[in-house]
Amino acid sequence: MQYDVIVIGSGPGGYVAAIRAAQLGLKTACIEKYSTFGGTCLNVGCIPSKALLDSSEHYYNASHTFKTHGINLDNLSVDLTQMMKRKTEVVAKNTSGITFLFKKNKIDSYQGVGSFKDKNTVVITKTDGTTQEITGTNVIIATGSKPSSLPFIKIDKKRIITSTEALTLTEIPKHLILIGGGVIGLELGSVYARLGAKVSVIEFMDSIIPTMDKSLGKELQKVMQKQGVEFYLGHKVTGATVKGKEVTVTFDSPTGEKKELKGDYCLVAVGRIAYTDGLGLDKIGLAVEERGRKVAVNDHLETSVKGVYAIGDVIRGAMLAHKAEDEGTLVAETIAGQKPHINYNLIPGVVYTWPEVAAVGQTEEQLKEAGVKYKTGSFPFRASGRAVASGDLDGFVKVLADAATDEILGVHIIGPRAADMIAEAVISMEFRASAEDVSRASHAHPTYTEAFREACLAATDNRPIHI
Repeated sequence: MQYDVIVIGSGPGGYVAAIRAAQLGLKTACIEKYSTFGGTCLNVGCIPSKALLDSSEHYYNASHTFKTHGINLDNLSVDLTQMMKRKTEVVAKNTSGITFLFKKNKIDSYQGVGSFKDKNTVVITKTDGTTQEITGTNVIIATGSKPSSLPFIKIDKKRIITSTEALTLTEIPKHLILIGGGVIGLELGSVYARLGAKVSVIEFMDSIIPTMDKSLGKELQKVMQKQGVEFYLGHKVTGATVKGKEVTVTFDSPTGEKKELKGDYCLVAVGRIAYTDGLGLDKIGLAVEERGRKVAVNDHLETSVKGVYAIGDVIRGAMLAHKAEDEGTLVAETIAGQKPHINYNLIPGVVYTWPEVAAVGQTEEQLKEAGVKYKTGSFPFRASGRAVASGDLDGFVKVLADAATDEILGVHIIGPRAADMIAEAVISMEFRASAEDVSRASHAHPTYTEAFREACLAATDNRPIHI
């Protein structure tokens, strides 16, 4: 079969690239090694984790806040089997949706492992060992990433687990030890903490979610501590061993003191690495970077081999599903002769704990390091009428604006529905709005987004109305 575009991988980057290419009239094929489409995100990442986060939040509210709303429940309990069943159903609905979209857009799909024979020929190795070759003028590598680990820790997938196994546990841990205080660990730690597990987080850096604005990590830590999660920041893990049903994790304090924790599960969440195994990159003259195994690309996301592109987690930048989607669209449109563009500064980052954390643009630390003169406006959700009505009082919105021009340079939110609220900040910054521009736009009352307007008022000339 001859195609205009062959996409290897059907995650958010791959399936979006395939659909956009097909929309533009390009004959398109997509190869997926697993039996369902959607990659890590839909099968063992974004979607199942959000399903469990939602379910666990319902339980937490039922057990902790329903009485204040006048709702009394007796004999409240967790049916983890049903919770996991619902999660599986959510995943199935999303993956089957991609199957429908492929058929709608007349995309040919192949199940098997795709690898290069040459830059225009891809060999598909099926589960039964048989092979098939297809050729394409352009090939897009969209094979995503897999969980990373520490070289001295053996992941047995039973007691020492990754995020994949954490999504399919058959019991609620008594004590879950988290290695890593980043997005993945905190989200899954939140799930089991809400369900009653003791959760301990060991983080090498001096802050959780260390790549985000420091104020967000500080506030999230405070909130999660109120939920019973304990933190060991600035600590270095030295080992993890299993004996029966007990895991022992050893680590050093910032002063060098030897410590250990014992639990029944240890979740290793120290990031992800690009997945390029079996692609046969050497056959087309491509090599991956030693650190992170990333594929090098130019500004058009084309590799050093003409007609071969790479997107998403296998290339530079944040490992985010929506970044991969944008890149999939960019490559498809580039192949079709258009001139698309991505502003990587305006790709938001989100942590789906509760309260949620979301940010876009520059952090205070980045602005200080770059010597940019800026001003800050902040507004607490405790002063928001909508947040008071819902009982979601933790968190704030912080706006960073240029000291001279008032252009918004960064927005950092921790609070209710922050994941949705950040879209207003992205749109505002895409059109280079000033803090005053946002503050003069009418916001419905009462809504959480009024907090963004108030933070902009605070940044403009320190005149928030409700504090």
